[in-house]
Amino acid sequence: MQKALFVLCLSCLLTSLVGAQTKISSTIKCTKASIEHMVPVGDHPNHVFGVTQGSCTSSKPWTIAGVAAKDAVGTSALDVDGDVTKNRGVYVETMENGDKGVYHYELTAATKDGQVKVTAHKWQLVGGTGKLKGVKGQGTCTGSGTADSMTYECEGEYTLPK
Repeated sequence: MQKALFVLCLSCLLTSLVGAQTKISSTIKCTKASIEHMVPVGDHPNHVFGVTQGSCTSSKPWTIAGVAAKDAVGTSALDVDGDVTKNRGVYVETMENGDKGVYHYELTAATKDGQVKVTAHKWQLVGGTGKLKGVKGQGTCTGSGTADSMTYECEGEYTLPK
């Protein structure tokens, strides 16, 4: 009996320390990068490193800390090798009230016949301003489109600071 009570108390304590995680999902549309710098690697044809920056809007925004997402700017470092792109970057999302969320992400995409399909995409919400200050989260996205426009379906969870 004492052991069961101890386990129950420990479970309650850990839950209160970790905080409640809130599930979120969003549909995000991104246009072709407005800034793009590509450099050939030189080891074999069609292999380039690059830096890009582009804008995105939430067509089905998620809500974090009671505030809906509006738009964002993503800045990425790319390794494009033929039809496979590995992408790592920072996504700064502006909420409807002007607060910002900062995400780190990594994705891999494959291109075939002009169509781009994201094969792996993980993100971490690492902080923000205003109501998003101290928020943490993580999740995944799927995505598809062309070099000119991508649509992502993202889901995950976040925790507000205590």
